[in-house]
Amino acid sequence: MAARYSDERLVLPSKFTPGKIGVVTVLFNSEPVLEDFFDSIDGQDYGDYVVYCVDNASNDTSVAQCVAKAGRYVVIENGTNLGVAAGNNIGTRAAIADGCEFVMYLNNDVTFGPELFSQLLMGLQQNNCSMTTPLMYYHDRPEVIWAAGGYFQSWLGYRCLHSGQEKTEAEEPQRERQVSFTPTCCVLVRRELFAEIGLMDERYFVYYDDTDFMLRAWKKGKKLYLLPYARLWHKVSSLAGIDSPFRTRYLARNQALYTHKNVNPICASLVSALYCTYFMASWVSGRLRKQEAQDRVRYWLEGVRIATSGRGA
Repeated sequence: MAARYSDERLVLPSKFTPGKIGVVTVLFNSEPVLEDFFDSIDGQDYGDYVVYCVDNASNDTSVAQCVAKAGRYVVIENGTNLGVAAGNNIGTRAAIADGCEFVMYLNNDVTFGPELFSQLLMGLQQNNCSMTTPLMYYHDRPEVIWAAGGYFQSWLGYRCLHSGQEKTEAEEPQRERQVSFTPTCCVLVRRELFAEIGLMDERYFVYYDDTDFMLRAWKKGKKLYLLPYARLWHKVSSLAGIDSPFRTRYLARNQALYTHKNVNPICASLVSALYCTYFMASWVSGRLRKQEAQDRVRYWLEGVRIATSGRGA
C-alpha cells in the first residue's frame, strides 16, 4: 500500500528580521511581463524586502533580466520545470532561511501601486491575522474586479469561487473583511503558518495548489483578510493561455486531486461521478466535442489516481 501523502511543515529558525518580507515569484518564460512587474516592485514605499525569483528552466531572457536587477533580487534557477507549487516552496524555504518574517506570494503578470507592500503589512498587523490579500482587477479591464477574495462550496467538494468577479468597484463593498480564500497571485503570509499547515502540495504542479493551501488554513481557523484599499491588476492567463490544452488538463486533473485529497472517500466519489457525467453531457448537448469530453474525463481520473496512490505524481 502506498504511503499516505502528508503536507510538509517547515521547522522555523529561531531568529528572523522583524518586518522583513520575502517576495516569492515563479518564472517560466516570463519575459513579456517582467518590465511592468519590476516597475511595480521597485516603486514600493516599503523598503525591507527581498525578491526571490525562482526560475523553472525558462528558455527566454527571464533569468538574465532578474540577474541584471541585482540588489534586492535573488535568482534561484531550477534545471527543469518543477511547477509553480515547487517553485513557491523553494522560494519560501529560501526566504525563511534568510530570516524573513513574512512571505509574499506574487505573480509576475501583475501591476500595482507603490503602497501595496505597506498596505498588506499594515492590514496583517491591525487585523491580527495570518494572511492579507488585495482587491484584484483585470489588467485589460482595469475597472472590473477579478477577485475580491473568495469562498468554498463544501457541498461540491470544497470548490472555490471568486467573490466580486466581473463587478465594478461601485458594486463591491469597500471594507476590510475576513474571507475564506484568495488566489496566491498576491497574498502576504506570516512565517508561522508554514509550520502549522505546511507548504504547497507539489503534486499539483500548477493550479489548485493555492486552493489547497487556502483550504488547509481555513480548516485550521486561520484568518485571511481582504483589504479593498490595496489594489492589484492581473494579466489573467497571459502566459499559460486561457483555453490551452495544458490549462485544460491541469484544471481537470487537479480539481480531482484536490477533491479526493480533502473530501471523505464516499463524497469524493460522488463529486467525481457528477463531474464526469457533466463532461459527457456537455458532449451530448454540443458544448464540447466528443474528444474534448473524453479528455476531461481522462484528466479527472488521472487526478483521482494521484490522490489515491500516495505521494508520487
